[in-house]
Amino acid sequence: MYVERFAAMGTRFELHLFGNADPAVARAARRAIERADDALTIHRPSPVTALNDCLLAGRPCQVDDPLLLDALVEIEAAQGLALGLFDPAADVARPGAGWGAVVFDRQAARVAASLPLAFDFGGFGKGFALDRAGDVLRDAGVASAFLCAGESSIAVIGAHPLGGGWPITIPHPLDPERTLVEFELRDEALSISSTVGAGTDAPERSPMLRPSDGSQVTAARTTVAIDRSGARGEVMSTALLVATDAQAECLLDPAQGRRFRFNFSPEPVMPAHAYEVVLQ
Repeated sequence: MYVERFAAMGTRFELHLFGNADPAVARAARRAIERADDALTIHRPSPVTALNDCLLAGRPCQVDDPLLLDALVEIEAAQGLALGLFDPAADVARPGAGWGAVVFDRQAARVAASLPLAFDFGGFGKGFALDRAGDVLRDAGVASAFLCAGESSIAVIGAHPLGGGWPITIPHPLDPERTLVEFELRDEALSISSTVGAGTDAPERSPMLRPSDGSQVTAARTTVAIDRSGARGEVMSTALLVATDAQAECLLDPAQGRRFRFNFSPEPVMPAHAYEVVLQ
């Protein structure tokens, strides 16, 4: 076994490789994550900040960075799946800003916007980075690995080293001594989004906005999405967090994957869907 620990994207990453683990392979996976961070960060000069400078000035922009282009392609592809509820361009300070104002030509690698706006990829970047690290590990023949970015983004490769799926326990965000839900993962990624619990009141944390009207989501809620793609899992957990009850019913269709929404309410309320849980 070999473990690589490091900081990126404002959180702690851990890469646990099992079996005949090669430290050089783990370091290559780390570099893949760091390259994704360099491409998608808005906290220092990056391809995203260069793109944002153009769009805020009302100019179109050529996207030369392949990782940024891949991220935009994935976000565009997820818009329909997420009912437009994941929007990295939504901004409460800029009414009307959002993906709907973006003109993205993937073939020409060109982005324009009908009004000034800026991208902030947020948690999507963690899932996107874990996907890139997973690709490196699989290409190197790694058959069993556990990858995490903080405590809200996880990806696993293959089976647990002792056999079977990887057991994952998610604690209750309001009572860490209680278990909210348990899963087993195999060649899957998991994303957790929440408006309550540790870290949700940090001053640097961006508010969760409903793209349709720019309103801030304040309901006490936690969502979980499991997907083959870490990036898509991040999109779906965010979409579930900001969704109305009617939208959540569509997103929680079990045919589309394992997705869950936990509402924490002081009043007795019936769940709107089999995969929606109301906890008092």
